[in-house]
Amino acid sequence: MNGTALHRTAADCAEELPGTQLEHPFGDDWEVFKVCGKVFMLMTNVPGRPVVILKADPGEAHALRQQYIHITPGYHMNKKHWITLEGGDGVDKELVRELVTDSYRLVVAHLPKDEQPVDPHTYGTSTRAAR
Repeated sequence: MNGTALHRTAADCAEELPGTQLEHPFGDDWEVFKVCGKVFMLMTNVPGRPVVILKADPGEAHALRQQYIHITPGYHMNKKHWITLEGGDGVDKELVRELVTDSYRLVVAHLPKDEQPVDPHTYGTSTRAAR
């Protein structure tokens, strides 16, 4: 998947998630997706390379970085809790959608229950394929 397709796939997925807002607090070069005011995805270009920055469980983030050359620690974010995804071999729509949804669910899980737009423990799990 190339960088343009990466950004489009990630944005399309994020926009489908309940309660999502798109903001540009850092200028037009950064697209910041939030749920209930909390960031779950950022998109920008890092020296000319389109990237998607996502929240991830620390153990899963480590495993993803080991498995995929195009997944690195979060750019300008906490390296333990965030990953950076670039387009390239092995990065397909299914992986992008899964990582975006996982990031969203992690953020929703930390919201007060009465503010959660979905149940983070069950949302999106019935259609997820095992890696």
